[in-house]
Amino acid sequence: MFNFAPRSRRTALLVAGTILVTGLASTSLLAGAAQGASSPSDHSSSSSKRVLHTIDAPAAIGPYSQGIAAGRTVYVSGQLPIDPTVGKIDNSQSIAEQTALSVKNIRAVLKEARLTLDDVVSTTVYLADMNDFAAFNTVYAEYFGTESAPARATVQVAALPQGAKVEISAIAVH
Repeated sequence: MFNFAPRSRRTALLVAGTILVTGLASTSLLAGAAQGASSPSDHSSSSSKRVLHTIDAPAAIGPYSQGIAAGRTVYVSGQLPIDPTVGKIDNSQSIAEQTALSVKNIRAVLKEARLTLDDVVSTTVYLADMNDFAAFNTVYAEYFGTESAPARATVQVAALPQGAKVEISAIAVH
């Protein structure tokens, strides 16, 4: 049996959030959150959220931003290998070429926040074909290195928008 007794309101919210994400809501934990604790969705007038936009990366093609700066953290939306000058993916490109373009798009959004690839602490990679992993990894290492590379999750997906072979999102910290 796990003891989920909160040590503070903040811990209770984190535990409640985890439980909600996994679908095991606990009314006693949620009651603590409802009694005046602020939730992650509360926004004050001094919110430090800033939308990032650059013409050097593909424009968002839906209801999302290229990136968001929130305090010291920057969240870069998944970047497809879209050439920002033409707004399309060249599906004849290899996984290596598409990976390089996706990373360059991440770099452009980070530049808007005055950050570099060295500031990236985590990435999530979506591959259309896990057989491309080795070739992807070679190019990824050219940009992020191997000694201090960011934490990363890589998953194969059934399909990516516009027939892309790869999409990469990133989190960076000032």
